Amino acid sequence: MTVDNAFALYLPAKRSGAASWLSSYAAMLRWETQGARLLFPLIVVVQILAGAGFVLGFGLLIPDIDTDMALYLSTGAVVMSLILIGLVLTPQVIAQQRMEGSYEFLWSLPVPRSAATMASVTLAALAAIPGVAAAMLVAIWRYDISFEVSPAVVPACLLTLLCGCLIGSAVAHGVEEPQVTLLFTQLAIFFIIGFSPVSFPVDRLPSWLATVHEFLPFHHMAIVVRSSLTTGLVTVTPLDWVVVAAWTALTGVITGLVLVRRK
Repeated sequence: MTVDNAFALYLPAKRSGAASWLSSYAAMLRWETQGARLLFPLIVVVQILAGAGFVLGFGLLIPDIDTDMALYLSTGAVVMSLILIGLVLTPQVIAQQRMEGSYEFLWSLPVPRSAATMASVTLAALAAIPGVAAAMLVAIWRYDISFEVSPAVVPACLLTLLCGCLIGSAVAHGVEEPQVTLLFTQLAIFFIIGFSPVSFPVDRLPSWLATVHEFLPFHHMAIVVRSSLTTGLVTVTPLDWVVVAAWTALTGVITGLVLVRRK
């Protein structure tokens, strides 16, 4: 009996209902965890270094940084960690599964595909937490600032992470060539770090690009997360939440449609 067949024995027969979905979710989370047991510690280390590196790097670029700017840049590093872990790691894992030949087996398992997708999101969330914590702790130590965390931080971070993961999933499942998916992740890193108003105000961009970002989720992700970690730095509106939620729903539907069409 192969390892894949042995693992399949632990999966429930495909049934409907909340209990069956939760059982399938738990089984797929074990699958994801076992599959990433060697890579996951490295991902966590990279996330910690990236979160701390963003914060320290800003201080090198701007030597005379004041408190408000330090808060803005530090919260930007938090948002960057949440976006990139979903938008980059998730499609890279799916592309790797395609190249290894395990992708077709994974989607032939008798589990709801939404449960399998949420298991991947959960693993991404676990990988993102150390990077977020590192960015905040280094910011407190380096710039002597304090965050004013509100209860909105939990839905803001979860929605941002989920949106990034579903965008990455929609691309990775919709594009059959893994090399194209990997190229997308590289372009995403370049665009988000260099041309998305996450670590800098949107008015620094050309007017046409600022207008584009009103319809993209990244600017709004930064606002909802930043407003949950600080007071008076930015003004969050219901539209910010609506845009991120709309992108989450849209990419979730696209992912679902792509997976449902698979045999």
